[in-house]
Amino acid sequence: MTRIHPTPLAAAILLAAVPLLAQAQDKKPVTPEEMNYQAGASPLAGEAMYHATNPKAPPMTVAEFETARKIYFERCAGCHGVLRKGATGKPLTPDITQAKGTDYLKVFIAYGSPAGMPNWMTSGEMDEKTVDLMARYVQHDPPVPPEFGMAQMKQTWKVIVPPDQRPTRKMNAYNIENIFSTTLRDTGEVALIDGDTKQIINVVKTGYAVHISRVSASGRYLFVIGRDAKIDMIDLWMEKPDNVAEVRIGLEARSVDTSKYKGKEGDFTDKLAIAGAYWPPQYVIMKGDTLEPLKIVGTRGMVVGTQEYHPEPRVASIVASHFKPEFVVNVKETGKTLMVDYSNLDALKVTEIGSAPFLHDGGWDSTKRYFMVAANNSNKISVIDAKEDKLAAIVEVGRTPHPGRGANIVHPTFGPVWATGHLGDDSISLIGTDPVKHKAYAFKKVAELKGQGGGALFIKSHPKSRHLYSDTPLNPDPKLAQSVAVYDIDHLDKGYAVLPIAEWAGLTDDGAKRVVQPEFNKAGDEVWFSVWSAKNKQSALVVVDDKTLKLKAVIKDPRIITPTGHFNVYNTQHDIY
Repeated sequence: MTRIHPTPLAAAILLAAVPLLAQAQDKKPVTPEEMNYQAGASPLAGEAMYHATNPKAPPMTVAEFETARKIYFERCAGCHGVLRKGATGKPLTPDITQAKGTDYLKVFIAYGSPAGMPNWMTSGEMDEKTVDLMARYVQHDPPVPPEFGMAQMKQTWKVIVPPDQRPTRKMNAYNIENIFSTTLRDTGEVALIDGDTKQIINVVKTGYAVHISRVSASGRYLFVIGRDAKIDMIDLWMEKPDNVAEVRIGLEARSVDTSKYKGKEGDFTDKLAIAGAYWPPQYVIMKGDTLEPLKIVGTRGMVVGTQEYHPEPRVASIVASHFKPEFVVNVKETGKTLMVDYSNLDALKVTEIGSAPFLHDGGWDSTKRYFMVAANNSNKISVIDAKEDKLAAIVEVGRTPHPGRGANIVHPTFGPVWATGHLGDDSISLIGTDPVKHKAYAFKKVAELKGQGGGALFIKSHPKSRHLYSDTPLNPDPKLAQSVAVYDIDHLDKGYAVLPIAEWAGLTDDGAKRVVQPEFNKAGDEVWFSVWSAKNKQSALVVVDDKTLKLKAVIKDPRIITPTGHFNVYNTQHDIY
């Protein structure tokens, strides 16, 4: 291992920083798992931005600035924000960074801190030249990405097959409810796979790094959104299901869903779609049959608690309420859940519920009344009552919860509970969700299971299963990243069994083979896993028999490149997890 020798000045600065490091010892160091998660590349790295020269900042050539800007958006923006105003990481605006100075900044970039800054140089991720480059870059004014309004959206909007030219009935023999939509991350595609035959139906071109797939209330349309904010709408009734409409709602995004409510206010099923952007900070409501953008709403505003203005609060998860004509929009940095009443877009009503900063992903409890959303860097789960439009509880859990949709099971003692795994530790938290028959346990952490390790992204169960599955794809230990833990719901105290999913895939090359996202079929008797390797390595899907926990099938195909998330149509349509 290369030993880093700091310059005398850097060494002096490091010694001067010791009191600051000591003050931060109460905060655990950033884990490799959390670093793997936060350092994901942003599509903004490739966007043209205005470069403002700050005379007080250290000199940089245009080429140096562009190189540093690309590195920042690939490695740093997820923590410190697009405008460097701070997100899960500290602000890095020029008024702060120039006061620290280049040598001070180089030390912290190189060696990190217990407060959460990764040690970019001593970990081997950056060399000395790159550290110097980044220390100078963050003293310059942050380049601002362009806004993305209605005119820009309309330019990207395409109706490939108009509604009146689409089938009036299902034109294929597929069991649509058991189709899986599998993200092929690095090729900008999704593979539609027949869950009955395990054969690929079609590989559909989409946006970059599809984040999620969602299904319309009717089950006919599949919506996928890439990290580049491109939405594709796939008609599952077509002879070969394929895209019928597309639009881009920003420059970076993560979330999409459709209206599901049918009740006294009207039938809104399949009528509207919604998507939320990381940049610009906004959400967009669209027509449900064509993706025509109808209304854009910005999310810039005040942070819960501190009441300080935040210029780029990203829209994280969005779900559709089953109780009202509302979308549940979760805003990351401000810690707000917005209950967006879509019954009248000309007089939009939004109920703002404050909980905890850094809201991210989550799912419904078994009754679909309570939305359980992870405030990941706050180490909390916020419970949103979608019937009463209010905050039901805030629950302290483990370090950096990342549930995906979470998992609903019936605990032998505590009744219905919802589960989340964590990026930052090996715990699985169980939260009671029944305020009627199990009131004493409702919206409290009632139990904690020990998992394989940190780096968990998804946890899953099914009403017809007696098992609970948890992956650990971001754990630095290959044995943990390539396997999953499975618990017997009736005997949770016995701990977990380990399923060697990557080994069962039988891949012959030396790829990473990270195992990600357990997903049940419609019947609840099979669990599918992605075995995710690099773009130039072989990947696969592995199907496990839920009753026996034995290998049932391996799906290999040259077209299955970097598979990550996959979504069963029926379970996604009905919020079953």
